[in-house]
Amino acid sequence: MRRARALPLLVLASAFSLSACQTVQNTAGTPTQYLDPGSSGVVRGVGIEGQDIRSMSDEMMRDLLTVPALANASISPNVIVDAEYFQNESSSRINKNIITDRLRVDLNRASRGRMQFVGRQYADMVQSERNLNQAGVVSGGTIARTAGQLAGDYRLGGRITSIDARDPRSGMIERTHQITFEMVNLQNGQIIWSNYYDLRKAAQDDIIYR
Repeated sequence: MRRARALPLLVLASAFSLSACQTVQNTAGTPTQYLDPGSSGVVRGVGIEGQDIRSMSDEMMRDLLTVPALANASISPNVIVDAEYFQNESSSRINKNIITDRLRVDLNRASRGRMQFVGRQYADMVQSERNLNQAGVVSGGTIARTAGQLAGDYRLGGRITSIDARDPRSGMIERTHQITFEMVNLQNGQIIWSNYYDLRKAAQDDIIYR
């Protein structure tokens, strides 16, 4: 009787063992595609996208190079270009650094020494090294020590704003962005340069931006 009862249990265990050993066939997904960063992507919505950032930063960079106070000064001005005072007040989700980083890098390369760029985002890193140097933990470098870190003469400010419209019958979404850039004199608050970039897009269904 005991052997007869054990037999169904043995068969059941074997069935589970075979089931666990079976290979699961996954459905093939869409293969990765390399896309031109300056062109519209496969996934598109009404937000600010890669090709918009490239066009925007290129246009702003070219315009900044025509500002006499920046490009033609007798002494190269110290410029801060970061996202600290660049506000996103739009309904689009975007990392502001992707705009200001690209603008700073392009402007730094194109200005060819006519402007000096202050890495204010690296202030803690610079101060840490200065403290080590002052304490004698590290020896002096090849650059002459200054009384303090480099001060800025001009700093980028601006904001991203938007207006949204939606047709409840068709589900069509329309969004207009205005991205404003301004360069501010850090001694007296004068805005020495302003420009803006407009975007207007429509789509049946928006996508999720991260």
